[in-house]
Amino acid sequence: MPETESTLATTPEAAAEVTAVDASAAPSIETIRDAARVLRSLAARTPMEHSRYIASVVGSPVHLKCENLQRTGSYKIRGASYRLSRLTPEERARGVVAASAGNHAQGVAFAARQLGIAATIFMPMGVALPKLEATRDYGANVELVGNVVDESLAAAKRYAEETGAVFIPPFDHPDVIAGQGTVGLEILEDVPDVDTIVVPIGGGGLISGIAAAVKQLAPHVRIVGVQAENAAAYPPSLAAGEVRTVRTTPTIADGIAVGTPGRITFDIVRDLVDAVVTVSDDETASALLVLLERAKLVVEPAGAVGVAALLSGKIPDPGRTVAVLSGGNIDPLMMERVISRGLVASDRYMTLRIGLPDRPGQLAVISGLISEANANVVEVLHTRHGTGTQISEVQIDISVETRGKPHQAALLSRLEEAGYQPKVIEA
Repeated sequence: MPETESTLATTPEAAAEVTAVDASAAPSIETIRDAARVLRSLAARTPMEHSRYIASVVGSPVHLKCENLQRTGSYKIRGASYRLSRLTPEERARGVVAASAGNHAQGVAFAARQLGIAATIFMPMGVALPKLEATRDYGANVELVGNVVDESLAAAKRYAEETGAVFIPPFDHPDVIAGQGTVGLEILEDVPDVDTIVVPIGGGGLISGIAAAVKQLAPHVRIVGVQAENAAAYPPSLAAGEVRTVRTTPTIADGIAVGTPGRITFDIVRDLVDAVVTVSDDETASALLVLLERAKLVVEPAGAVGVAALLSGKIPDPGRTVAVLSGGNIDPLMMERVISRGLVASDRYMTLRIGLPDRPGQLAVISGLISEANANVVEVLHTRHGTGTQISEVQIDISVETRGKPHQAALLSRLEEAGYQPKVIEA
């Protein structure tokens, strides 16, 4: 999917006008401030970090709102906690139910434990083990149902109908949106001269809350949403002026892989968000690697898409910017794969396929040439059965660490000068 941008309100006057017409959809600033009061004992006030490296790439100051360091590892605890705090005593006695493959599950489970409410969470069968164990550790009863979240969601809604438990939606509820809006309050307090706030978008709860808070207090501040291009429902929905469902395809940013915007959140995004852009998985992986290496922050792919949009130039002239790092719950096995993807995307890793004469010492010759080019061998696969090889040849796939595109070009030239014909199969 190509990059999509919807520009809606870019001047203080236009933003103020939008706020006025959107008063019925967005939570009031008084409600968001009430949420902030409630959350003082339930959620952490997360730090705001400044990134000199990202600022040097973007050309203007860049701050990072570290919701990856939030309790449960995600902003989701804010909306879940405020929603649960608003339940009546009778509703609390009935318990709550939710469906999620990760962050929402942990947020609801943690908030329910803190408020003394029984919680049942439906999760898909293939949920990552760390997320499953964390949700159980927070005291929730976990039911594994279905292969995808949609199936878990249907089961959770049936459970609510059968038992009377209160269903807690992940994003499309005024209380949830108000809770997420407390992130916007903190941003304005920590960076009062902010020009642009960049926010990941899945269903739209986080950006709706931030936009509601910010546009009521500082309507000139630009709000930009970022979606994974393989799961970008907002651009076509905004273009059509109504909620549209898109078919999502696999993305490393699975935390924002939502095929249908929320009804409430769509209205708020349509009226208050200035632009929505998309990023590729390679751009996201590169951003995650930058955050890990340069900012020393562990961020899940969905939480890194805002930084990906900044680094890839998708947001022109952002001025003083705050990028929201929405979560840090990444499975170690996924992190290993994403880091590898990021290294490839940043031209620091590639795999070469080379045909060699089938005689002793050839692998040593290749290794010597790579060493002379100051590259480092990571892995070697040696076979006599490669496609297109002659009877007297063998084929090797050799993975090497490099230091950028010029270094890769120099390595390829060194091998070609020695008479080999390397083919890049991963770069």
